[in-house]
Amino acid sequence: MAKKKIDDTELMENELETDEVQEVQVLNDEDDDKSISDGKKHWYIVHTYSGYENKVKINLEKRIEYMNMSDRIFRIEVPQKTITKVTGGKKQERDEKIFPGYVLVEMIMDNEAWELVKNTSGVTKFISSKASVRGNRMKPIPVRESEIKRILYNQQQTQVTKIQLDVKVGEQVKITSGPFADFIGEITEVYPDKYKLRANVSIFGRETPVELEYKQIQKL
Repeated sequence: MAKKKIDDTELMENELETDEVQEVQVLNDEDDDKSISDGKKHWYIVHTYSGYENKVKINLEKRIEYMNMSDRIFRIEVPQKTITKVTGGKKQERDEKIFPGYVLVEMIMDNEAWELVKNTSGVTKFISSKASVRGNRMKPIPVRESEIKRILYNQQQTQVTKIQLDVKVGEQVKITSGPFADFIGEITEVYPDKYKLRANVSIFGRETPVELEYKQIQKL
């Protein structure tokens, strides 16, 4: 039986879903900073207001520098992918967030670092599967290092091309690549959700239907 392919978005969602079922443990007053830290560097997920991901990153970096916390908060990442949109033969590139509403923070978790991140403008909360609470203090659980490496690696490798063409059935197009390059075809079907179309191409005087991607054609 074929295994179901799980992409990075689903992996992140699986991590985040556990936030909805939090196990809370009340700590005694004598518990100190060790209650929210093991003294090691880990990655954590921070939830932000919608559209504030990059602002949170900038604000955090400024606060880290101002409060001399670079020895405890190291990296802030907003995972993105590059989208190349082709409309009418013109290319436009833009960055699109892979996990809207979330920022990744690499840090050593202690009370001061927790307060700095949590009180940064645009941040709503840390995401965790379990939490320990001391008054209003929560203990986020770090994300697995393997998942972070996968996300950051794929961010570097990911580039998505979206091509939009205003084409209709009955129109003629020139094929620009593939085995039928330089042939003229007449469109018979259009599949905009798949960025593909079907056209009849005259080969040796005979109409032959071929399936083409938008990036393989040019409007006449």
